[in-house]
Amino acid sequence: MSALTDKTASKPRTRSSWNWIGFALSATIVGISVYVLANILKDVDFARVASNVRAMPASQVGWVVLFVACAYTTLTCYDFFAVRTIGANHVPYRIAALASFASYAIGHNIGATAVSGGAVRYRIYSQFGLGVIDVAKICFLTGLTFWLGNFAVLGGGMAYRPDVPGRILQLPSATVRVIGIAALILLCAYVAWASRRPRAVGIGNWSVMLPGGSSTLTQIGIGVADLGCSALAMYSAIPSFPEAELLTIAIAFVSATLLGYASHAPGSLGVFDAAMLVALPGVPKEELVAGLLVFRTLYFLLPFCLALAAMACWESALFLRRSAAVVRNGTTAILQKPPAKPAQDSKSARA
Repeated sequence: MSALTDKTASKPRTRSSWNWIGFALSATIVGISVYVLANILKDVDFARVASNVRAMPASQVGWVVLFVACAYTTLTCYDFFAVRTIGANHVPYRIAALASFASYAIGHNIGATAVSGGAVRYRIYSQFGLGVIDVAKICFLTGLTFWLGNFAVLGGGMAYRPDVPGRILQLPSATVRVIGIAALILLCAYVAWASRRPRAVGIGNWSVMLPGGSSTLTQIGIGVADLGCSALAMYSAIPSFPEAELLTIAIAFVSATLLGYASHAPGSLGVFDAAMLVALPGVPKEELVAGLLVFRTLYFLLPFCLALAAMACWESALFLRRSAAVVRNGTTAILQKPPAKPAQDSKSARA
């Protein structure tokens, strides 16, 4: 009995220790990033940064807006693909698009995207009969799509231009190239593994069928399209310099995004920016900081405000629908109530 008690008591401590490891890792990433960012920005002329932002042509801002819109459009495919994969065919695209946009736009800014985004998804999908397990499966599949796309883009980038992520990771180019090639081999092995026969992960009701070979390639395409549009938005926000070529920006962007994701910092604040500044030393700091400010405003802040407005409209529509249902049910109950029998007078009673 004592051994059983000790075994049971050890489980929370083990789980807690893993939580502390994750927290410590996130705090370390954020701390190092803030320190690096402070050192990089200490000699930046912020007056020039402001003038660069004001001098940015409207056409350039328009391209950033266009590619940000394309990026969030491809994000809707994450949820739509996942919803169809788990067999929830009754959920229309517009609902999957709302859940995807709101969960990512809010999760990107709040941080801990898996938790905050999952809560937003559950709030929306529960109105269509999906439970916690279904939403967990959707979150798993959307995360799988994200990582497959990252393995393809970052793996190829590490193999082709190892110097860019090498600056962020502080690793030799040869080591980074080996990591990139290994990531591509692992990705190909996963596609082959998923193509051989139906695969499932999890136990019991918590199991989810993995997409097959062709569907996995679709996932990779969705992830690559999302990262490509986001990288194009970042590229459009940065002035043209020798080191500001599209492929270099894309590799730097994906590397910085993954580092920001691992930090769980709200909006990857400080982490993403420090990584971009380290990865692109050939771009003048004032111009790059100006581009990052414009990108942050259009990719993080504007969608966040739109997502909050969309969720407010969603909640208002649910409230009005419930109120109308209550009134309708109350009216129906009154109409269906049997009429009261007339009281008999005393003569009728005696008769």
